[in-house]
Amino acid sequence: MDFERSLDLLWRDRGEARQPTRGRKPKLTLDQVIATAVALADRAGEATVSMSQIAKELGAGTMTLYTYVPGKTELLDLMVDSVLAERNLPGPGDPRPDGWREQVRLYAERTLAVFRAHPWLRSTSMVRPVLGPGLMAGQEYVIAAVSDIGLEPRKAAAAANSIEIYVQANATLFAETAQVEQETGESTDAWWGQRSVFWEKYFDVARHPAMTRIWESGGYDADTCEAADETFAFGLERMLDGIEALVTR
Repeated sequence: MDFERSLDLLWRDRGEARQPTRGRKPKLTLDQVIATAVALADRAGEATVSMSQIAKELGAGTMTLYTYVPGKTELLDLMVDSVLAERNLPGPGDPRPDGWREQVRLYAERTLAVFRAHPWLRSTSMVRPVLGPGLMAGQEYVIAAVSDIGLEPRKAAAAANSIEIYVQANATLFAETAQVEQETGESTDAWWGQRSVFWEKYFDVARHPAMTRIWESGGYDADTCEAADETFAFGLERMLDGIEALVTR
C-alpha cells in the first residue's frame, strides 16, 4: 500500500489528489466510486466489495477504477473516512450545543448513528486508524469539548481518548447487532425468545440470586434495543460525571 498516495486521496479536497488526465473527460468521479462501494457494503457486507463488482455497478471496466484508486485497501480507507464524515460535526467556529456535556452527547449520538447505518464499520481499526478528515474532525470536536473546562492538557487528552474509546466500543457492538440481524434475518429479541428454555429449565435461581432479584423487580423488562440504548447512555453519563467531578474537586 502506498501510504502517501492514500493520504493524497483522503485529503483530496486540499486539491492534491490526482485525477485521470489523459484522453477523454472521465465519466466517473472518485466520489462516485466511493459512494458505490459504500452502498454495496451496506447492502451485502464489506466482503462483497471488489473492484470488479463496483465496476459492474457503475457500468465501467474494472481497470478503469484503478485510474481513480490504486486498489481495494485504499478504497476501504476512503469508504471508512467517507462514512465517518457523515457525522457532520461542527468545526472550529461553527455553532455547537451549549455546554461541553451536550457537545459530547452530540458526538456520541452521531457516531452511533453512523455505525448503525453502516454495520461493516465494526471491523474498522481505531488502533491504526484511517488518518482522513472524517476521523480527524471527530477527534478535534471531542478534544475541543473538554479542553476548556479546567483540565490540564494531559488529563484533557485522556478524557477525550476515554470518551472516544467508550463510544467506539459501544458503536461497534451496535453495528455487530445490526450486521448479525441483517445476515440472519432474525432480530436479537427473536433470538433470545427462541432460547427461553434456558431460563425455564437450566437457570438456577439459587446460584444467581442477584440476577433473579433484579429480574423479578423488572430490571430486565426492556427489549434488547432499548436496553442497549439505556446502558450506553448510563455509562456515558457516569463517565461525564467523573470528568466533571475531576474539574470541580
